Amino acid sequence: MKALVTGATGFLGGRLTQRLIEAGWDVTALGRNVEAGHMLAKIGARFLQADLRSQEHVLAACAGQDAVFHCGALSAAWGAYRSFYETNAAGTEHVLAGCRQHEVGRLIHVSTPSVYFGASDRLGVKESDVLPARQASAYAATKRLAEAAVERAAAAGLPAVMIRPRAIFGPGDTSILPRLIEANVRTGVPMIDKGRAIVDLTYVDNVVDALLLCQSAPPHVLGRTYNITNGEPAVFSEAVSALFDKLGMRLKAKPIPFAAAYAAAAAMELAAKVLPGEKEPMLTRAVVGMLGRSQTLDIGLARQDLGYSPRVTLDQGMDEFAAWWREQHGK
Repeated sequence: MKALVTGATGFLGGRLTQRLIEAGWDVTALGRNVEAGHMLAKIGARFLQADLRSQEHVLAACAGQDAVFHCGALSAAWGAYRSFYETNAAGTEHVLAGCRQHEVGRLIHVSTPSVYFGASDRLGVKESDVLPARQASAYAATKRLAEAAVERAAAAGLPAVMIRPRAIFGPGDTSILPRLIEANVRTGVPMIDKGRAIVDLTYVDNVVDALLLCQSAPPHVLGRTYNITNGEPAVFSEAVSALFDKLGMRLKAKPIPFAAAYAAAAAMELAAKVLPGEKEPMLTRAVVGMLGRSQTLDIGLARQDLGYSPRVTLDQGMDEFAAWWREQHGK
């Protein structure tokens, strides 16, 4: 079996590429990071240095593939809308065109539950729930455009399945947990409204399991979208305390009311827009919403249709991340 993995030099894509190779797949790993690509080549992948914005490269990469796992995206809390659009929306259109042109057996598209959320609490969100009229960030807005393109293609007959994995973490993570560690060193971890928000996290190997299940699932899953989490909602302050205990680091909590955090984030965003270079602000409104509001997903449909069952618990995943982090940082 042959597979194309977009975003293969990223966190999730790299882990998926490794698992596919271990399972005997012939894998083309598409990504921009040359160093990471060479590491994937050493374990048996065919590395293709390319950008999702290049229709020519994406179309060619889809040729002869049994499955395309579209993990690639521009994921950030801040940046120019055009950059997000060109990679997330237009890039996905390129992937869809390649799948249609080369009659790929199945497309598995990685989206985001960021499309669900704003500045209010939402618990047990289902795939069928109404999405907000306006997305909380350029990332979420352009990922929603990508979703709509996949939905149209699936309705027209393209064999596609979509997942929305929440807050992926684990060894190799460069985003969620490392940012909390960095904040702890610099100013302290923001404990918005005392950290009472209930959050979902997802260990990276559980997400890879879900992707593989989407590829092998019977045809009735085609055209559907699935929430993916660890199925273990946790209070933010408790999850962060557990993480720093495992890291052997003192947690410096920085209590702040939600209204104050939101206003500060808005001011930082305005300053970033005015100043040259649009440097990412320390705090954005989207991040305040993520840290300060309860946001959890219902994964019942994935359990029912895909047979998805998270095998790595939140506690085990934190242990794995902490061990990796200490090894990387000599602690």
